[in-house]
Parts: sequence; C-alpha cells; structure tokens
Amino acid sequence: MKQRVAITRALAIDSDILLMDEPFSALNNETKNILLDELNNIWCETKKTVIFVTHSIDEVVYLADKVIVMSKLPGRIKKVIDIGIDRSRKRLSPEYVAIVEKILK
Repeated sequence: MKQRVAITRALAIDSDILLMDEPFSALNNETKNILLDELNNIWCETKKTVIFVTHSIDEVVYLADKVIVMSKLPGRIKKVIDIGIDRSRKRLSPEYVAIVEKILK
C-alpha cells in the first residue's frame, strides 16, 4: 500500500517529468502487473516524460520506448536500445521476446 500511495502522490503533482526508481520492486506480481498497465495507460493519455529505473527487463520492455543499459561500477552507459514496437505489447510475442533477449545480451 505504501508503494501505491507513493506512486499516486507522484502522479498527483502533475509535473512534466516523472522520475521513478524501482517503483514496483516491493510489490507482488499481481499488483505489479496492474500498476504496469495503469502507468502505461497514464502515459498514453498524458505523454509525460518518464525516467524509469529498474532491474526488471520485463518492466522496461513493457513500458519503455528507449532503454539505456548501464555498466557496473562505475556506472556508464553501455548501450542504448530503441524498443520499436507499439504500445499494445504482448509479453509472449516474438518481437517482445527478441527485445528481452537483446537486452540480456
């Protein structure tokens, strides 16, 4: 519940940029999937810039248009990957799986 309240508070401010650092890490899978869909819907309506930090490749492929992969310490940009598929993403589609595999490499 604390995580949901924090996300709601961040959205209520209505700024042009939304910074999110591991926002779904403490959530169970069911709640996380609901909030992933909600965040995607919010983005589709508002087109706000969202900077989303996560270790979850599934989250980033589901939500992002562009992924910046960082190296280990010292943190440097290792690769920039354009997602390049439309927002109606299906996690088991060949395009989705290919992008996950590309990021894993």
